[in-house]
Amino acid sequence: MTTAADISTRIIEAVMAQKLAPGARLGEQPLAMLFDCSRTVVREALTRLAARGIVTVSARRGWYVIEPSQDEAREAFEARRVIETGLIRSLQGIEKPALKRLKQHLKEEQAAIKGSDVGARSFLLGDFHVCLAECLGNSLLADTLRDFTARTTLIAMLYQSSHNAEQSCEDHVQIVAALEKGDTALAEQLMAAHIGTVQHALRLPVSIDPLAQLRDALAPVGTSAKAASAAQDLHTRSRKAKSKPGAGLESPPDDPSTYLGALL
Repeated sequence: MTTAADISTRIIEAVMAQKLAPGARLGEQPLAMLFDCSRTVVREALTRLAARGIVTVSARRGWYVIEPSQDEAREAFEARRVIETGLIRSLQGIEKPALKRLKQHLKEEQAAIKGSDVGARSFLLGDFHVCLAECLGNSLLADTLRDFTARTTLIAMLYQSSHNAEQSCEDHVQIVAALEKGDTALAEQLMAAHIGTVQHALRLPVSIDPLAQLRDALAPVGTSAKAASAAQDLHTRSRKAKSKPGAGLESPPDDPSTYLGALL
């Protein structure tokens, strides 16, 4: 019998595998048919995911996968940085079985990168961080990281990250190597750099001026247009200065396929 926990787990896995995109609608009836269960069970699963920040609901659209804002993207990465570096910093030592499990995970990542299954590759690269928390002995934070990793996967899809899978895997290899040597300070430094690199690879818009289109349409014509253009340039520079630390990130490219290899 399918439970609400089963459904929520499958949805989380689909998000981490980039099979559910930001804004994807999750109808209660189709899900009930798919999982051969009642709509009550589906609604319970979606309610749980809403509490975890993975889906949301509106009176007009129904249930759908979240579409993180720029501020939410920044907060998600900050949360992951605090949790993951803190876990490593508090580590007293890593047991051989845990190290063996991490190395096996790395082998699976490397095999997935060589293969053609983008979903498996995405899931494994994201799941490394969950696996690491479990191997470091904190299942509660592992559950929390699973949710944050799912969110940052959605963010990478939405903002078309340019970070590639091979680089993510190599970062993971270096982190595990540092842990094996007992150099937790280096492992913490590598983890912070890894998360920062992934965050900085996001192609966030440099301007979020809600009046930009209307301002352009109503700009004076003729000789006054240059003055209006100069004023707009000044406004844009001001917005960019206020938007730091996101400065330096580019507008999204036209080709959405560029984010397929940008996994965490």
